[in-house]
Amino acid sequence: MSNSPVPLQAKKGRCKVDDKINTSPRLFSNGKTHPFASAIVVWEACNVLAQRQSLPWQPDESGNLCHRRQVGGNRGEVTLCIMDACTLDSPVVLEVAAAQTAIASWDMRAACLHLMYAAYATSLDRPWEQTFTVSDQEISEYLGLSKRKDLSKLAKLTLIKDLVEQPCRLLVTVDWSPQGKSRKITIPQSQLWHLINTQHHFQEDHLGCKHLTGLTFTIQAGQWSQFFLNRQGSKEGSTFYQYGTLPKSLLTNVMSIWQQHEGVGRLMLWLLFKTRMGIEQRITVPTLMRIAYGEQRLLKASSQREERKRLLRSFESDLEVLHHYGLKPVFDPVTYPSDIQPLWAKLADLPDDAEAALEFWTNDGSKDSRLTDAAPRDKWNRLMQARFLWFELPEDWEAQSIQSAKDKRRKPERKDSTHQQLPLLGHQVTAARKNLQLSQRALASYLGKSQSWVRDIENGRLQVSSKDHHLLLGVLGVTL
Repeated sequence: MSNSPVPLQAKKGRCKVDDKINTSPRLFSNGKTHPFASAIVVWEACNVLAQRQSLPWQPDESGNLCHRRQVGGNRGEVTLCIMDACTLDSPVVLEVAAAQTAIASWDMRAACLHLMYAAYATSLDRPWEQTFTVSDQEISEYLGLSKRKDLSKLAKLTLIKDLVEQPCRLLVTVDWSPQGKSRKITIPQSQLWHLINTQHHFQEDHLGCKHLTGLTFTIQAGQWSQFFLNRQGSKEGSTFYQYGTLPKSLLTNVMSIWQQHEGVGRLMLWLLFKTRMGIEQRITVPTLMRIAYGEQRLLKASSQREERKRLLRSFESDLEVLHHYGLKPVFDPVTYPSDIQPLWAKLADLPDDAEAALEFWTNDGSKDSRLTDAAPRDKWNRLMQARFLWFELPEDWEAQSIQSAKDKRRKPERKDSTHQQLPLLGHQVTAARKNLQLSQRALASYLGKSQSWVRDIENGRLQVSSKDHHLLLGVLGVTL
């Protein structure tokens, strides 16, 4: 009996871990970022793991609970459902009641593991055939769990094992219509990630009892990767090779805020994919609310005043947290003017100097409308029509938007790419302004500029700066 392992009891104190464990090359070799598979399959799986019960789940033709996502202008569909954890070799879809119980038990932090798998998969030439191996120590480091002194060794290993398994319980079906030269892609129901093996590492104490000291996981990407992470097939035009940049800070941030600010974590994970499409994404307020809180809560807020107040407080607080972590929202001055913006955004220009701050508040008090005035009565209805021009990104997120911009510039002809970088001409500003039935004074107010500034731009006496150029494009809705 003394030689029997004790798998559910971790050794107390320092544990000697076998240094001979072979794992895949480490992620984040530069300390900040790593490429990761960013196809729609990966994005939607990330949404499922992060948003869970907030997403619409419906029984399919076989009566199995699933989540469907129309893609490519309704030319394709991605379907995700849940399998029984006990049948990893031959997947069995959970019945509706069991699937609902599983979804309710999921942890948003499993989405971070899912993104790590997507990063490991990009390091392989043929991820649908090759495997990658990761240890609990590496996972703990990447997710910031190594700093959690309040968790015992057993608690950390149990948590990591549970998080590792959750993405591997997703089954995906893809029906992808032709796009360009690519052929139709049909992927029958198959595992998103295969958990090939979980190896337990033990250490023997002076009594001969073996204690659990570590875990090593061997994982393989599912069949989807042959169609969306196939470098050679992409060159031949038969498949896709879609990747982005995964910031290490995203993983640690989500892990640190997932309890206090779950909505922020959901938004961070969603924006990771959304911002890859380019920084100038006009995202509506209702869209962000659905991502952060779910459709049901948004509908409830539309009909119940008290719930509406709570949702607004949560939303404006979560926007401030996003801003704190470097994802800074840029409000559309036309649909999201200052009178319905959060107070923290209105105070962005508050000087740090005490005397300057006093003058700031003195000037504000002399105006007809003050920053601290109560919100207008129609704020909710206006917010349902409001939007953000884009989100300014942290430094380690910028790489993906720059790469995305490069990819987009390769697609059009050279003359179109060059034309897109030309600044707006005066007559274009005039035409767009008149098309929106705006006066020079009104446009200046939306931009936070003077009327003479707008007049000088339209007359060609002043050249638009890069920052103001983006703002003008967003306000006027001009597409060059």
